[in-house]
Amino acid sequence: MQNNSTTPKTYEYAQFTEEMRKDYTILVPNMLPVQLGLMCRLMKNFGYNMELLHTFGPNIAEQGLRNVHNDTCYPALLVIGQLLDAIESGKYDIHKIALILPQTGGGCRASNYIHLMRKALEKNGYGFIPVISLNFAGLEEDANPGFKLTKTMLIQIAYTLLIGDLIMLVANQCRPYEVVPGSTEKAIEICMNAVTARFTGDRMVRYSEVKHLYQYVLTAFGKLRLDKTQKKKMVGIVGEIYVKFSPLGNNQLEEFLLSEGCEPVLPGLTDFCLYSIYNSVIDHNLYGRSAKRAAIYKFVYQFLLGKQADIIKLMNKDGNFRPPMPFDEVRKKSRAIIGEGVKMGEGWLLPAEMVELINEGVTNIVCTQPFGCLPNHIAGKGMIRRIREVYPQANIVAVDYDPGASKINQENRIKLMLSSAE
Repeated sequence: MQNNSTTPKTYEYAQFTEEMRKDYTILVPNMLPVQLGLMCRLMKNFGYNMELLHTFGPNIAEQGLRNVHNDTCYPALLVIGQLLDAIESGKYDIHKIALILPQTGGGCRASNYIHLMRKALEKNGYGFIPVISLNFAGLEEDANPGFKLTKTMLIQIAYTLLIGDLIMLVANQCRPYEVVPGSTEKAIEICMNAVTARFTGDRMVRYSEVKHLYQYVLTAFGKLRLDKTQKKKMVGIVGEIYVKFSPLGNNQLEEFLLSEGCEPVLPGLTDFCLYSIYNSVIDHNLYGRSAKRAAIYKFVYQFLLGKQADIIKLMNKDGNFRPPMPFDEVRKKSRAIIGEGVKMGEGWLLPAEMVELINEGVTNIVCTQPFGCLPNHIAGKGMIRRIREVYPQANIVAVDYDPGASKINQENRIKLMLSSAE
């Protein structure tokens, strides 16, 4: 009997090859304008031309509905719809583009977006367009030989996300109070340019350079002219990761809150990364999964906690901005609300972030709920009653987002919450 174990695996879909790196544009659906914007810039250091999409409009959701079953979660409709909208916009040579989508590897439907995307491409006659999986779980490892995550690349991405979180955090504390309209956006661009200028070439970035950039961000935003004589209501935003961060997914929620005289407060992407990493430790503690894997992930967890601690220390020393709560403290505080075994989707992180915000004095919270995300409804809306029992001052509203939801109704629900806000 012939042994086919060494036979190269064949794939029924288009692959992103090494030759494509030279002249292909990789389209990236938008979720985090700052963090993903930085990532797209630094990927040029490794020979990848990535473009973050900033498109809006009802046609995106309509594209999603035409090409994905309407029972699929709302984020999938928007992500796939935005990419298809870009393909059919006429802006790109469709024979010189590739798409990239994240895969979590867990039970979340996000793990299947890539398969739904390929099915939609085939349906519309675009089956020749490669779709790259961005994941850290070893999925589709050899499916796209032209896209490889190297150690150097991963370290640059990790540092970029930390800096991007810091930019987002301080920008949100400046934007509601800026004296010169647009000055916060200008500071964001200055800081992003500084990061891009420092992260040059396919090289190992020294952490001393990263710490210098932390300080650069704090100094740049510290120079903005702000008027804090009028007290603004602080409103936290939590929820399913896409709808929480994406202006497309949450109908530009941050802009709406600003128009209502509020200061939006968003826990950063770092929290989600730490949550995802620590879940491997929980798997070992609760279910007896691999001790070796748990030890590796615990080391990575402690490593990232140390980097977060450096940012908090610098922010406390600077004195101009509120630092985030250390994540390990957030994790421990959540135990009074929910068990750590609840880790599907955003799981225990979602109520943990609400607890974090309340402990920081942000008692007004919008919990964004996308259609089709069962874990988010259980760990989000389902835990609000318990949170109010422990924190009576909590003023939380759960807002549903789906293709048929009226933006006016969503905003009216938030206005009702704000009417009783302190």
